[in-house]
This record gives sequence, C-alpha cells and structure tokens, in this order.
Amino acid sequence: MGRSRAQDVNVCGVTAAIAVIDGKWKTALLWLLESGPQRPGELRRRLPGLSEKVLTQALREMETDGLVHREVHDVLPLKTEYSLTAFGRELSEALAPLADWGHRRLERLAGSLPAS
Repeated sequence: MGRSRAQDVNVCGVTAAIAVIDGKWKTALLWLLESGPQRPGELRRRLPGLSEKVLTQALREMETDGLVHREVHDVLPLKTEYSLTAFGRELSEALAPLADWGHRRLERLAGSLPAS
C-alpha cells in the first residue's frame, strides 16, 4: 500500500489508517513508545533485526504523519528522543482492541495445534 493512500480523502478510513502503520516495524515502535520517550539506540536494542536505516525511515514517516515527536537535546553528544504525540496515543488506543483480537487468535491457534 502506498504512502499516498494515507492522504487520499476518497479512500476507506480503515485503508487510510493502515497506510499510516503499514510496514514491519511501525506497530512495534508505537507499542514501545507507549511506555514513554525512547532514544533510537534503545529502540534498536529492543527490536532485534531492525536496521538503523529502516528505523530512521520509519520514525521519519511516523513524524510526518504526526504520530511521533522528535526532540533533539542540545548536549554533546547530541541526544535525540522520540515520543508519541497525542495523535499517536490516539492511534495506539484505537489499535488496542485489534491487538486483543490478535492475542485471542494466537491463543485459538495454539489450542488447535496438536499437543507436543
């Protein structure tokens, strides 16, 4: 799904919302940022497999979409922190029922697997 779909006013609202969180890492980043401001290095440590390039790209897109706030502290070395905006917290809250459904689905799948 293209980034342009997130701004198309003639598209379904669910499609527009999914366009904003589309990708492998954005929902995980939202989840981690719910607990408070995080530095990029901490986010990378908590998400093994996430490269610095992809993290930077995802955070920039999330900042452009108004989900995260980037704050650079004027100290040496520079210290950058990301936090959820009110709009980002609103999205995170809207995703909570979907996350609950996903957990129920995983439990259901685990129950249908043969016992080891």
